[in-house]
Amino acid sequence: MSRISARGFAVASATAVTTVGAVMGVAQGSVAQPHDDAEATAGDSTLLADLPVGQQAQVQTASLTQQADVQAIAADTTAKKTAEESARKQAAKDAVAKQKAAVAKAKAAQEAKDKAAEAARTKATTTEVASTSSAGSFPQQASYTVAEVQAIARQMVPSGQFQCFSNIVDHESTWNYQAVNPSSGAYGLVQAYPGSKMSSAGADWRTNPATQIKWGLNYMNERYGSPCDAWDYWLANGSY
Repeated sequence: MSRISARGFAVASATAVTTVGAVMGVAQGSVAQPHDDAEATAGDSTLLADLPVGQQAQVQTASLTQQADVQAIAADTTAKKTAEESARKQAAKDAVAKQKAAVAKAKAAQEAKDKAAEAARTKATTTEVASTSSAGSFPQQASYTVAEVQAIARQMVPSGQFQCFSNIVDHESTWNYQAVNPSSGAYGLVQAYPGSKMSSAGADWRTNPATQIKWGLNYMNERYGSPCDAWDYWLANGSY
């Protein structure tokens, strides 16, 4: 075996240092005395080859045991760091996911709120227009052309709802304010059934298209929310 210093071979091993110190005491023919670490390091010149075979094995075993302990501690530390890093990354991902979910929820709530507010504004505008441009605002005539009836409707129905209102009237009566359904008896521009329902908007419901428009607009607002909502229902069901 090469002449390697016992102190160098068993570095960081308290067990090895003790063993070497004891051996040195025996070799010198005296009882080993305690030494502080600095003195042991400076004065320890015992070589591994100078020790008895049994004590060489003890020194080697102590050194290997110390190395194994150090490696085990290092491996444990690495495993803990890896687990902590994985936990940190997962926590960060969870936080981002929660934030995105919260943003999406807030956005959906705001969109629903905006939609409800818009519906309320539309309904209020429709009611206001119907009130200011009431049937009584138009001089009554003996008869009306389709163009005249449509002109009255444009003044009574909000611009954003007029096309939907027009679509329904086109399908129900082709803008004939005196149209009668021979099967059911439904009457007028919006084919009210029975036609006498329109008397709530005016006693002249049979001959005045403005009265019929007022009633039809109120009916669509109250039952469906707006003429466009009524038209959506008509498209889905073929009637309203």
